[in-house]
Amino acid sequence: MSDDNVFMAKLAEQAERYEEMVEHMKAFAQQPNELGLEERNLLSVAYKNVVGARRASLRVISSILDKETAKGSDKIGAIQAYKSKVECELENICNDILGLLDDSLIKTAKDTESNVFYQKMKADYFRYLAEFKDGDVRKEIGDKAKEAYSTATEEAARGLAPTHPIRLGLTLNYSVFLYEVQGETSEACTLAKQAFDDAIA
Repeated sequence: MSDDNVFMAKLAEQAERYEEMVEHMKAFAQQPNELGLEERNLLSVAYKNVVGARRASLRVISSILDKETAKGSDKIGAIQAYKSKVECELENICNDILGLLDDSLIKTAKDTESNVFYQKMKADYFRYLAEFKDGDVRKEIGDKAKEAYSTATEEAARGLAPTHPIRLGLTLNYSVFLYEVQGETSEACTLAKQAFDDAIA
């Protein structure tokens, strides 16, 4: 049955039916066995696509809302309601993968590569949540993202080469988080530059 879930996830990916891909990979990931490289990547692709679609939708809706607000439109209420609907969908998906990471995947990770992969994933999905939150909630979620990015970075420094794709991807995403969510511009640039210097050393 586990192999069936992986097969069906691949089939769903080819058919670009990512919600179903998520369900199959979630079922597979809830098994006690550790995920291999291919399964980890399938899980990542599945969630990245369902979240990515909604993040893109939010950007478009937010842009339209700004334009309509500037015009004093009578459609602002309808747009805000639609925006809230998409935000709710995005929040549910992020919380779903975050629960799976904490309850199953991080606990079963047996090597540095897997652990860094999952901690990076955890940080990324907290970042996606923080992007559309405000005030204290944004800060609280941002702190969780920063903690996961820091944990992943420390683990990567101990066990992955500076040129390892996961380590490089982690540093890129961490710097984007610092720049866009935390507003820590200089820290973001320093982190990205250090990763580049380490990789070419």
